[in-house]
Amino acid sequence: MLASPELDRLYVVLVSTRNPLNIGAAARAMKNFGFSQLRVVRPYALAFREARSAVGAADLLRRASAFDRVADAVADCQLVIGTTAARNRHLLQPLRQLPEGARVIRRRLRSSRVALLFGPEKRGLSNEDLSHCHWLLRIPTCPEHGSMNLGQAVAVCLYDLVRTSGVKPQAEKIALASAGEVEAMTRHLFETLQVSGYVNPQSAASTEAKVRRMVRRLRIPASDTDTWLGIFRQILWKVRKTPAS
Repeated sequence: MLASPELDRLYVVLVSTRNPLNIGAAARAMKNFGFSQLRVVRPYALAFREARSAVGAADLLRRASAFDRVADAVADCQLVIGTTAARNRHLLQPLRQLPEGARVIRRRLRSSRVALLFGPEKRGLSNEDLSHCHWLLRIPTCPEHGSMNLGQAVAVCLYDLVRTSGVKPQAEKIALASAGEVEAMTRHLFETLQVSGYVNPQSAASTEAKVRRMVRRLRIPASDTDTWLGIFRQILWKVRKTPAS
């Protein structure tokens, strides 16, 4: 069972959820398993805080933080994981099944904040949303009916996180940069690529998402963040200063 500090380091992030009842059901599941950190990004209905489905979790809904962008919702987290049914999609991040992924998450919660993202009911997380994730998580379901209700998906994931593991996980030895710090490095690098002429304006969005995924794969230590940002700023300043030939 996870200890209280570890439970508080897990952030459930619901992105563009359309039905406030599903937000309430997710909050109830969080309460069932001892989690309290709920964040929502662009909820379709602003009345989600009064959802009747949040039985016993009204206080959790009232405290939920709302954001306009995924980047802001995960900025203070060191590990960002997106959930997906993985059906008919070309995935660009590593994919783990829930049992394996839960073990990794439990280990990281001993020293890091972890964001677990769930997408809207009909289409799931978009490719842009997924570009903020270090890797993806899938709940094993039968191929004929792979999509789960949002509240059920949250409940299943959280249950697998809190159930007793036979092996005590070791804490992550190196503190990694937060998602906000990694996003700052991504912005500086992408801007440098734009100024240098590397980025095709017609494919800028897909290139930015590709750069974001690439930087996240580097697993940059928090202690190196200032150095990397300084390097990117110096390169960008130099590129801007150099006249075009």
